[in-house]
Amino acid sequence: MIQMKPIHIGESVALGIEVKLPKTTLLVITTDKGYIMCGALDVGLLNERLGDRQIVAARAVGVKTLDELLSAPLESVTHTAEDFGIIAGMVGEEALIRMM
Repeated sequence: MIQMKPIHIGESVALGIEVKLPKTTLLVITTDKGYIMCGALDVGLLNERLGDRQIVAARAVGVKTLDELLSAPLESVTHTAEDFGIIAGMVGEEALIRMM
């Protein structure tokens, strides 16, 4: 099952996406500029093999809900996300504000 819902961040709105799969759930919150995602995101792949795409993305591990993704510290971020001032350890909501 796929569920999508608006995520209000200040006066802006991001899109929260939850994909329920057997034995796991994929979580993503996206803006027009980038996204944060659960531990399934391969930041190394985005940096190394897809670096020319300059993807703004960050990963939080151990999250089970979109609310947890918003409040969790980011475990890793892409090089391009760093250009937006997004760093590992920052919480998801703060990263999304920088992606608005």
